[in-house]
Amino acid sequence: MKQIMEFEKPIIELREKIAELKQLTVESDIDLTSEIATLEARLEKLESDIYGNLNPWDRVQIARHVNRPTTLDYIPYLFTDFIEFHGDRFFGDDEAIVAGIAKYHGQAITVIGHQRGKNTKENIRRNFGSPHPEGYRKALRHMKQAEKFNRPIICFIDTKGAYPGRAAEERGQSEAIARNLMEMAGLKVPIVCIVIGEGGSGGALALGVGDHIHMLENSTYSVISPEGAAALLWKDSTQAKRAAESLKITSYDLKKLGIIEEIISEPRGGAHRDVEVQAKSIDEVITASLNQLSKENSETLLEKRWEKYKNIGDVTTLPE
Repeated sequence: MKQIMEFEKPIIELREKIAELKQLTVESDIDLTSEIATLEARLEKLESDIYGNLNPWDRVQIARHVNRPTTLDYIPYLFTDFIEFHGDRFFGDDEAIVAGIAKYHGQAITVIGHQRGKNTKENIRRNFGSPHPEGYRKALRHMKQAEKFNRPIICFIDTKGAYPGRAAEERGQSEAIARNLMEMAGLKVPIVCIVIGEGGSGGALALGVGDHIHMLENSTYSVISPEGAAALLWKDSTQAKRAAESLKITSYDLKKLGIIEEIISEPRGGAHRDVEVQAKSIDEVITASLNQLSKENSETLLEKRWEKYKNIGDVTTLPE
């Protein structure tokens, strides 16, 4: 599925013009080499100008891109011998969350992540990446298992938020999220969290209490969506762009606020441009985190985790 974002339209138009000239050169005897070279130089500058000056709303659009890589896209590039497990042993299986065990550079680890679809059929199956309580209970089951067998936990965050429907509330959505927050705070194994797309509200936080939190450059992490904030603040959801700027939801904002450890760079235009290159950048950050965290004993790990989250609320000035 092809998706063109509004700010990319000048780039797409110039690329199409270059493709037309190249096709014309092939089909005729006209030499357009110099014209093509000029346009390609212009394209390079245009891409640099646009992708180098993205505003928060632009990054929201990239984070929501239909082809943006998901948890299951990254797993084959990052891990070997991945085995997925299903069910929460209480109600059923929620395919909006993927959980299993794998090897990371030979080390046994637990992998947990939100999972959305890339077309209507997949999104219905995955509930558009918005988990029910059984999804969070499945995640917690694997976290406790990881602690039992002393396996580090890698969490991939990518959800608009937990499913807000009646059935989810009846089965204890709030309790499931709250329990994950409490249990993750006390797990005695390293936890590395990576926001790979949207990190929305409690639905993201339920997988987000980690020793290290990293974000892909064009991901977002927020207590509410820009549309939701706009509807609450100005009674107008069309003010989403304005809300995105006020919420401080980008990786650069959260790095300044001390909420995340590292910003993981993306290929020009977004992670969907080259999932393999993006996976290599994620791999470097995970390796560095695990190398650092593996040196800590469980008592020190818990103490530093407590200090991290205690200090997040100690904000006296906001970034400009």
